[in-house]
Amino acid sequence: MIRVEPTDAVLGATIRGVDLSQPMRNDDFAVILHALGHHGVLRFPEQDLGPGDVSRFSALFGEIQGNPIGPLDTTREFPEVGTLSNLKVNNQYIGSPDAGQDWHTDMTYRDVAGFVNVLYGVRIPMRDARPLGGTEFSNMHMVYEALPDDIKARLDGATATHDIAKFWDHMRNNRNSPRPPLTEEQRRRRPPVSHPVLLTHPITGRKVLYCNPGFTDHIDGMDRAESDALLAYLFEFQLQERFRYTHHWTEKDLLIWDNLGTIHRAIADYRPDEIRLIRRCQVMATKIFDPAFQQIAHAVA
Repeated sequence: MIRVEPTDAVLGATIRGVDLSQPMRNDDFAVILHALGHHGVLRFPEQDLGPGDVSRFSALFGEIQGNPIGPLDTTREFPEVGTLSNLKVNNQYIGSPDAGQDWHTDMTYRDVAGFVNVLYGVRIPMRDARPLGGTEFSNMHMVYEALPDDIKARLDGATATHDIAKFWDHMRNNRNSPRPPLTEEQRRRRPPVSHPVLLTHPITGRKVLYCNPGFTDHIDGMDRAESDALLAYLFEFQLQERFRYTHHWTEKDLLIWDNLGTIHRAIADYRPDEIRLIRRCQVMATKIFDPAFQQIAHAVA
């Protein structure tokens, strides 16, 4: 029987009693979807999964993005499943070595926003019997609720522009990233888009703050200086320790989190010889705003 075991922190729960290598029962998926909205980050420990299993589970939540800046590599069996790793083969990284290293919310640079990330830990770096390369989150439900009333009023009805180039160029210019510069074609494929700054979460029905330091460039219709000052305030406010939770990885963990209700970052506290290898699917919000799909979660007592 599936069980939801909440952490004692501001986010997170462990899900037991389900084998993700097998097709998902409808009632189990309903429990998972409900728990995802209310706990934000779900850990499924001791899962023995291949790329196809990660893809199948991820697709339950919506359309998988695949390559964020280009077409899928159709020579791979599961091209929609990405690799995050500092492992090299023939002096080439087998995946993205620096993905997620700074606060952001995935896929806010898409016209259809991101809903969930699904990550599976294949190799986790260890030092002195302590896991490295954790993933840290901040709770955007709590952030919205804690915002001063005058800030909520200023943001009511506002939209903001999100741009993949902001994060990409920041990583290259300020974090010594080995990623190449975006080409003109890649920038054309991912033009800036606008989203509401305040969202009503489709599972909880509560408001969340939907902006992040990684991709949110400016608040639409505001003078640039005013926008920069307000975003700087929001970015500092949302990273207060009272809103934050860190997941410490164990190999064979599958972790799924809600991009609508959280922001996150990968903690780069491991050396090049301490290998981290994680498989990832990024799932877009192609289902979650459909009332019929939401009803799956809402039906759980």
